[in-house]
Amino acid sequence: MSTSGRSTSGDHTHSASDVAAELRETDFVRVLARADGDCLAAAGLLARACADRGVPYQVRVGRFGETLARPTDSSDEDSTDARDTAVAIGLDPATEVHLPGETTPASVTAFDAAGELGATPDAVLALAGVVAAGHPAGAGESAHVLERAREAGLDRRLGVGVPTDDLVDGLAHSTLAHADYSGDSETVQAALAELGLPAELDEAAHRAVASEFALAVAGREGATDRAAETVERALRPHAIPDEESGDAGTASAPFATVEGYADVLEAAARERPGTGVALALGHDARADALDAWRDHAERAHAVLREGTTGRYDGLFVLRTESAPVETVARLLRDFRSPEPVALVVGESEAAAIAVADSAVGAATTEAARAVGGTGGGTPTRGYARFDPETDTKDFLAAFREARQ
Repeated sequence: MSTSGRSTSGDHTHSASDVAAELRETDFVRVLARADGDCLAAAGLLARACADRGVPYQVRVGRFGETLARPTDSSDEDSTDARDTAVAIGLDPATEVHLPGETTPASVTAFDAAGELGATPDAVLALAGVVAAGHPAGAGESAHVLERAREAGLDRRLGVGVPTDDLVDGLAHSTLAHADYSGDSETVQAALAELGLPAELDEAAHRAVASEFALAVAGREGATDRAAETVERALRPHAIPDEESGDAGTASAPFATVEGYADVLEAAARERPGTGVALALGHDARADALDAWRDHAERAHAVLREGTTGRYDGLFVLRTESAPVETVARLLRDFRSPEPVALVVGESEAAAIAVADSAVGAATTEAARAVGGTGGGTPTRGYARFDPETDTKDFLAAFREARQ
């Protein structure tokens, strides 16, 4: 059993074995997961392992700057000896258990920890977390997770990784990439009609769809060199077998591909966290999660097209009144930004993301404090909240100054 997950981010980081050891002896688990697909998948894997052991748990989704509040003392004498364990996934390292998810995806560490606890963790959910974290499924320390899923029927095919069998729906609402028709089902329908696809898609049809999508993303006006590289994460997806053909459920899921599953997890974590948690826990939340995914994608792609942008030395900024700022920041970095750091500033929140480590989290935290807000992050990403009355120019100025 792999014990991946240890990194150099601090003394509070735990390996899979550490996590399993802590959870094995606890009476109640409280999880605070960062609002993204990887951390949400990790929370689901750990919570399911706890449920298998009969250990009650609570899962909540949060943003940078949030912490796990300690429960107040109980007057119930029978509960005084109960051990409560706090788990932070991507957030608040000052807890008994911390999975940072920066070097190794948190979902891989959680998958291994769940296995050490005696559970049969969902390999497809873990792979979706890996993809949501920006890594290819099976890359690096997730190789054994992919192997487990393949043994249960997961297969790679040609085409584009979307969560539904409806290609129009999938291509229009995918946030794995940004094309001119993203967010517009009618335009996608017209583009696919020109391909003359058969009713039942064969390899040639899947190849044609993938080529069209890649060209629409990387060949669009204003697309960056990085776009051609990044769109690859949506191509040649890992197809998930139907529920009936999975092995003990480990290779079945409510979505068509691992890549599409990752996209929905990411959107639900930010758009409707409660639905995202239900999905990660294995509940029947498919319809609500897809609704959240569609709403999230439509708003993100519209803002990316319509927001006001500005270019500075090493920084590309998009300003908007309202948006899913974290998703827009990622899309901005990958498909529009000529600079290594992308920043999206909304009416009361902001998000920054970088191509490589560049102290983005520290700059976001400092800028948030400068305008009376809160925030946090990692070397490559940051998130901040502030009063809607704040002049966004002040936040931008503070962020630029913090990076100097």
